Amino acid sequence: MPDHPLGGRFVLDTSALLTEGIRRDGEDLAAALRRVLDLVAEATLSLDVACYVPPAVHDELTGILAAREVPEDVRSTLDNWVVTKTPARHEVAVPAEVVGGFVEELSDRVDRGLDVSEAAVRRADADDPVDRVVADLRDEYRSALRRGLLDSRADFDLLVLARELDACVVTEDTGIVPWAEDFGLRHRRGREFPALLERYLRAAEGDAPTEGTVEQ
Repeated sequence: MPDHPLGGRFVLDTSALLTEGIRRDGEDLAAALRRVLDLVAEATLSLDVACYVPPAVHDELTGILAAREVPEDVRSTLDNWVVTKTPARHEVAVPAEVVGGFVEELSDRVDRGLDVSEAAVRRADADDPVDRVVADLRDEYRSALRRGLLDSRADFDLLVLARELDACVVTEDTGIVPWAEDFGLRHRRGREFPALLERYLRAAEGDAPTEGTVEQ
């Protein structure tokens, strides 16, 4: 538990720091990240806030930032104030109901993927241009099998780490939200996170009351 009454733990998804929702007018990605990470640093030092990412998310995020030519100082600031922590996969218990629901969901999606594939074959047989059939198949197959499904190590580690730390998940990925709820986790949209930190900091200075429940 944090020592400061406004402290709390947050596990950040890649989308939380890349969303355009965190940008103010005229800010590019680097400027927005500098501002948000300054808030994280201030909240860490004064409020006992702690922000984490699992290694898979860290690697994904830093790779994207490098590809988008975000300056090195921003990436260094990220590493300074957002802790990279491997989740305790062997110690954290995942409810059997969650695992069972995942198996059922996966089975249903495989069936849907087969339906999509069969429909594409029938269109090809009807002399539809093959390139268009393949393009449509990829989009429809992705939607049927992957959208809203927990389908990556990064997503799974995010949830396990948040459960381990009893932390709030911060994400813009609407597919993660239902799984966070199944894991019994609190969650916040990434675009709301900077404003939340600002409210905490103002409240700590006595300038404004907090709104809602403090995330732990």
